[in-house]
Amino acid sequence: MLALIDATGMYASAEKVFDPTIRNKPVIVLSNNDGCIVAMCPIAKRLGKELGISKFGPYFQVADKARKAGFVVKSSNYELYADISQRMMETCESFGETHIYSIDECFMRFPDEYTKDYLEELGHDLRKTIWRHVRLPVGVGFGPSLTLAKAANHASKKLPGATGVALIATYNDRKHVLSQMACDDVWGVGRRLAKRLDVMGIKNAWQLAEQPAKKIRKDFSILMENTVRELKGEAYYQWDTVRPAKKEIYSTRSFGKRVTCNIELKNALSGHGETASRKMREQNSLCAGMVIFAASSPHDNAPYFKKSVYHQFEVPTCDTRIILGAISAALPQLYKSGTRYYKCGVGLVDLHDSQYQQQDLFAVSQDDPSLMKMLDSINSRYGRHTLQFASRGIEQKFDMKREFLSKRATTRWSDIPRVMC
Repeated sequence: MLALIDATGMYASAEKVFDPTIRNKPVIVLSNNDGCIVAMCPIAKRLGKELGISKFGPYFQVADKARKAGFVVKSSNYELYADISQRMMETCESFGETHIYSIDECFMRFPDEYTKDYLEELGHDLRKTIWRHVRLPVGVGFGPSLTLAKAANHASKKLPGATGVALIATYNDRKHVLSQMACDDVWGVGRRLAKRLDVMGIKNAWQLAEQPAKKIRKDFSILMENTVRELKGEAYYQWDTVRPAKKEIYSTRSFGKRVTCNIELKNALSGHGETASRKMREQNSLCAGMVIFAASSPHDNAPYFKKSVYHQFEVPTCDTRIILGAISAALPQLYKSGTRYYKCGVGLVDLHDSQYQQQDLFAVSQDDPSLMKMLDSINSRYGRHTLQFASRGIEQKFDMKREFLSKRATTRWSDIPRVMC
């Protein structure tokens, strides 16, 4: 039997962990540069329905309305969320085999011999333990396939009479849950596919599950066929025990304020180069090429400018020094005086496994693996950017705008909560 454990309103719930004063208030969390609403706690969702405040809408359009209604607004605190997520996953791992699916979700596998009653009791025990250890509310769904485990998790939180735990084990369980789910609530079925299904008279997930799998494959794709088979209780999807290495690694971000200085643009690109090269080394890869780009905003009252440069390395590399050197060399092609830059980024492409890299007799690698290993080791132990390259700059004034940022209570000494006894 498979299970999916999913945190309820992860970002918003994480904000409440170290701030008891907002636990009973509507909390919303904003995206990069405080642009859109990306997370809402259950209280905020209920109140938002009445006021027309919903996820993924631009915050500036509802800012006054949210403030008058008493919403607590937070900027995305990724450091805090990542640390709380790790604690949640470690708690789940103490119960059995676990596969982390995203920052707020993980799949688990339990023996088929476990009875329905035992699994339901186990699900409630999981919820209580995670709450006791991490203070995150979660939903637990059990099913014979990954898609049904997802459906059960949906039922555990959103269907009438939900208790936080749901189990799909029998035909009647499947019919009861799936008949109350829209097609676009099914894992892997988006809105566009749901519209096509609606035209065909398939209104809910149960009607989709009852369709002949081969017909669905003919009308849609093999992925939709597998989804239907999963809804029937056949396990067609499996999580990977080892994730394949990425073929490309990009680091990009828009600026908190427009950048007009070539030094600041270089600082930003160097920061992206550091980030991308660190991620590349984590998967033991080398890059043979790099894409560097910078652009203004098409919404500014000025001519739109975008420029990208491709750099081919003579010898594939994973050394940050060489990557930053190539970025510095490309800067004159990217910088245009008078341009108000809105976004930039670096992409490492044409990645190869360092273990199987063919050496060149006439082009000697300039990499220093020992130096890079030491750099990564120190930053891993003492915190990211403990050691960094000077080209990144000491202070980046163009960093992402986060006006409503909460304290990073678990990753910064200065932000550790103080308890007065």
